[in-house]
Amino acid sequence: MTEAYIYDAVRSPRGKGRKDGSLHEVTAARLSSQILNALKERNNLEGHAVEDVIWGNVTQVMEQGGCLARTAVLGSNLDESIPGLAINRFCASGMEAVNLAANQVKGGAGQAYIAGGVEMMGRVTMGSDGAAIAVDPSLAMSTYFVPQGISADIIATEYGFSRDDADALAVESQKRAKAAWDDQRFANSVVTIKDQNGLDILDHDEYMRPGTDMQSLGALNPSFQAMGEVMPGFDAVALMKYPHLEKINHIHHAGNSSGIVDGSAAVLIGNKEFGEKYGLKPRARIRQTCKIGTDPTIMLTGPVPATQKILADSGMDIGDIDLFEVNEAFASVVLRFQQAFDVDPGKVNVNGGSIAMGHPLGATGAMIIGTLLDEMERQDKETGLATLCIASGMGAATIIERV
Repeated sequence: MTEAYIYDAVRSPRGKGRKDGSLHEVTAARLSSQILNALKERNNLEGHAVEDVIWGNVTQVMEQGGCLARTAVLGSNLDESIPGLAINRFCASGMEAVNLAANQVKGGAGQAYIAGGVEMMGRVTMGSDGAAIAVDPSLAMSTYFVPQGISADIIATEYGFSRDDADALAVESQKRAKAAWDDQRFANSVVTIKDQNGLDILDHDEYMRPGTDMQSLGALNPSFQAMGEVMPGFDAVALMKYPHLEKINHIHHAGNSSGIVDGSAAVLIGNKEFGEKYGLKPRARIRQTCKIGTDPTIMLTGPVPATQKILADSGMDIGDIDLFEVNEAFASVVLRFQQAFDVDPGKVNVNGGSIAMGHPLGATGAMIIGTLLDEMERQDKETGLATLCIASGMGAATIIERV
């Protein structure tokens, strides 16, 4: 089978996902087009250079509706002969775009693809598309549906994570993100975003709160306690599924959960012949990809079975992985991953994560693959694994190896 290589990876800075955020004036299509243009210019792509643009985004309504991938291509400087495919696997949409592209290349369906995603959470409100599993009573009741924040608190309760555990992970995420920016570790990948007049509007992740400490987080009230406990609350639903828990311990709040932000990311994937044609050197090969379904109530444990599956599929052990990117949707997700595999926390999210910098849903999967590759190069490591939890109970993972 043909090898699929990563030739380049770029991303936007993450802007605060609200009206005073620096990217608020930029539409999802225009932000996507700027990221596509960056890949084109950095790699001198001309004509029908790639077979397709596979683009993830989660809330596919209003200006993020239609086939946003094709809209982004037409708004960019890419040739109009390049089509576009919009996909949605919730928080793993950007990763699934990369994985789909890699597997297309491996299967011989074209020499190269651009894959990634976008989410403008400050412009298109999360949940505004109306998910059936949440709004259809017959589905919600049969699946014991609860909101993701309750799911994160269920994980904490089930696996014994305290408020202090979660807050300590959040403080460390902020420290690592600040250190990464101070050390310019994202300089190779972050594209400065411009307004419609061509003026720079954002060149850094603006959601970060580097002054965060245990005391400031300790002053925050749990975000999901009221919706869990006020009757008829979601805790009652969860306890019907998990009666052995007796009570849900609500430990998550805005400070130890992922931030609402705007952002986009893209990865250039191709075979050996593509690189030779454009004079490009591959940075890594995509060794293995996977996705899996999990319990839809606890919902966010997917990184554990996804990692188990991808390691088994690739004939590897957890000790074969040098670095990990585990999306920080909520602190308990990362804590559970570290607990399940007994991995050194110093190898997980080395440069901080979504708690510090934010989680632009459809883009994050592609972002963390790029971040992982940059860090593997910086540390001269060989193998990395990226993974995300996914709404409705799924997990996805990707293993990359430097060339």
